[in-house]
Amino acid sequence: MQRKTHAAILRTTRKIHRVLGVFLFAFFILVAVTAVLLGWKKNSDGVLLPHTLESLVSDPGKPIGIDSVQYLAVRALEQEHPRVSPAIDRLDVRPEKGVVKVTFQEHYWEVQIDLYSGAVLQIAKRRSDFIENLHDGSIFDKYFQTDGDSIKLLYTSLMGLSLLTFSITGFWLWYGPKVMRRHTDK
Repeated sequence: MQRKTHAAILRTTRKIHRVLGVFLFAFFILVAVTAVLLGWKKNSDGVLLPHTLESLVSDPGKPIGIDSVQYLAVRALEQEHPRVSPAIDRLDVRPEKGVVKVTFQEHYWEVQIDLYSGAVLQIAKRRSDFIENLHDGSIFDKYFQTDGDSIKLLYTSLMGLSLLTFSITGFWLWYGPKVMRRHTDK
């Protein structure tokens, strides 16, 4: 490759890298910080993700039914936080600990129910779910109340392609001058 052509490619690469960097700087910082927090969520001493408690029953028999778990969780949430939606998102059953974690659709509270006694073990905030929604862009789907994950898909696609572009242009900005020097030295 001729030196002029090689230099033109380097200039174009530098421009792409710089322009993308200016526009995406805040998003990359957000993705990086939330990734670190998500990596540490289980080791945050309950700050980001509540500890999973264990059943109070020492000799468990038959577990209570799913309908009972849902009823108990919604009732406990309504007593503790009467103004939040009781719409359940999912039940996370932990049979080895004798606990069901109940999470909700429109907020970040969780209720942990003893699988055998039906006791409410804990009502706690799941900050890690909010951080995950920031990390993957689904917070915008929630905010704008879109049908599905259209903004999340667009956001993750753009961020992934941008990271790929940054990796390629960054490599070329490091390696390109070495190639130019090698051709100049000959």
